[in-house]
Amino acid sequence: MGRFAPSPTGPLHLGSLICALATFLDARANNGTWLVRMEDLDPPREVPGAAESILNSLKAHGLYWDREVLWQSQRDEAYAAVVEQLLTSGKAFHCDCSRAQLAQHNNIYQGHCRNRKLPADTAAAVRVRVEGETAISVSDQLQAPLQEDVASAVGDFIIRRRDRLYAYQLAVVVDDSWQGINQVVRGSDLYDSTPRQVFLQQLLALPTPTYTHIPVITNGEGQKLSKQTHAPALNDDQAIDNLRLALHFLGQSPPASQIRRLDLLLQHAVEHWQIRTIPARMGIPESSIY
Repeated sequence: MGRFAPSPTGPLHLGSLICALATFLDARANNGTWLVRMEDLDPPREVPGAAESILNSLKAHGLYWDREVLWQSQRDEAYAAVVEQLLTSGKAFHCDCSRAQLAQHNNIYQGHCRNRKLPADTAAAVRVRVEGETAISVSDQLQAPLQEDVASAVGDFIIRRRDRLYAYQLAVVVDDSWQGINQVVRGSDLYDSTPRQVFLQQLLALPTPTYTHIPVITNGEGQKLSKQTHAPALNDDQAIDNLRLALHFLGQSPPASQIRRLDLLLQHAVEHWQIRTIPARMGIPESSIY
């Protein structure tokens, strides 16, 4: 079972379509279920109407999900239960350290608040204790194996922010388990966060999915194509051409040029899906317009 989990910070662009298509094809080629999860965890960063725009673009490109969309903004109760479980068991604690304090130690948490026992009503974040066996190994279908000692590389990390918004690291682990996700396909920019997620999975006795981190597409300046680098929104009226371009960047066998129906193009792409042929890099020329 696979999933596409966009953040509603802007409309779908080519980079996010490539990721959505890869997750869709991998799930379908393995006779699996494909889900969409809206990662609307951070209201200050969200753009009004972006979530609906993303969902409409997916449908315009023939990418239909198999169950209702999961909205993380509606999952506070589930996240709160896990945080409370970890606090009660002593595996998490409240922390009011500032960013300036963390910066003094290269943003690696030094455990200052571990034993302070700050009251629950303190304006503080919640961190998980990173102790015990913290050397994590991550295998990936495309990337080189990743090994990290979470304690020395990150230290105790945040699972609920000071503003009481839940951290991505916690939410993704809780929701992947709850939805039964066993195949995670996502951008390589998230690869270095995976050891923290595996650490949480082990701490909570949750299964670890199979991971595949695909290269992120970059612009002519080598920057990740994203909303922050002003990637243009997809033209949904050009869905066939958009999908062909996405398949090209994914290194997949293109369907015959005369195929101009979305369902037939996607059927061909599923039947010929080869995850191992995804290239190591994806870049577009600076002058490219799509």
